[in-house]
Amino acid sequence: MTHWSDLLQMHWQLPHDWVVLGQQFKETDIGGDVGRAWSHFVKTGQVWAFLVGLILGYMARALTTYG
Repeated sequence: MTHWSDLLQMHWQLPHDWVVLGQQFKETDIGGDVGRAWSHFVKTGQVWAFLVGLILGYMARALTTYG
């Protein structure tokens, strides 16, 4: 019996590993990804730049708006 991927392979000349590539997946760990991103954000000092930017931006807005 011929497998359906063999039939597609013969008809469209698809690469041999296209079925395998389509079935590979990575298990997601959203909590771990967020934790690693936050850790990197703090470790590289970007959190301080963000806070300073918020404060300076708020002050600039307060000084330049009328009313």
